Amino acid sequence: MEGMTLTYNGFERDHVTPTFGGYSTRIVVDENYVLHLPETLSREGSAPLLCAGITTYSPLKRHGAGPGRRVAVMGLGGLGHMAVKLAKAMGAEVTVLSHSVRKRAGAVKLGADHFVDTSNADALKNQSGVYDLILDTVSASHDYNAALDLLCREGTLVLIGVPPPSPLAAGSLIMKRRHLTGSLIGGIRETQEMLDFCAQHGVVADVEVIAMEAVNNAYLRMDRGDVHYRFVIDLASLRKEAA
Repeated sequence: MEGMTLTYNGFERDHVTPTFGGYSTRIVVDENYVLHLPETLSREGSAPLLCAGITTYSPLKRHGAGPGRRVAVMGLGGLGHMAVKLAKAMGAEVTVLSHSVRKRAGAVKLGADHFVDTSNADALKNQSGVYDLILDTVSASHDYNAALDLLCREGTLVLIGVPPPSPLAAGSLIMKRRHLTGSLIGGIRETQEMLDFCAQHGVVADVEVIAMEAVNNAYLRMDRGDVHYRFVIDLASLRKEAA
């Protein structure tokens, strides 16, 4: 086995030719790695499902998100908004945890049952020991220990963002048998399962479709947090430019 070949920011099997992911105009794939996109899902809304969708679906499913379970999502960006939609579709009670109060309306619109301002110490203290599962989508530096304290006994904190290293207070895990784990994406079978689930529940990503010529500006907007919640490039615009 040669290991996996990343279809973006990686190399082909020759270990020389770079892969371009969403910037590609064509791709050749072994039939065992092709996914079926249900007809009820829009192409533009489905594109981020193959990254943000499976990245959040996999840990939600693995750790039992569903009726009677209290799930919190830290951060409300590209990953966070998918986590909210999927957890709600699974039947969980969903809370968004964010230091940005301007995201409250967006959280409610996405289906969240609750919103907690994490910059408010009193509001955060009232959430201690509440959640069965927390998906931490934040890649900026932050304190894991504050999130662990929000878990109930035997609750689970899943890191899917990639923040810098942070000190960990082991006592928070030990005394209440809490779990700290991580998750990346998912395999082909689980990704197809996710797509079928999304079709069944009418779940797609909230996207802004842009032309290829707008990519540089999109990066600048992304750095400012000015996107709800994923950019999708219309490759037809590339053909128009070439013409």
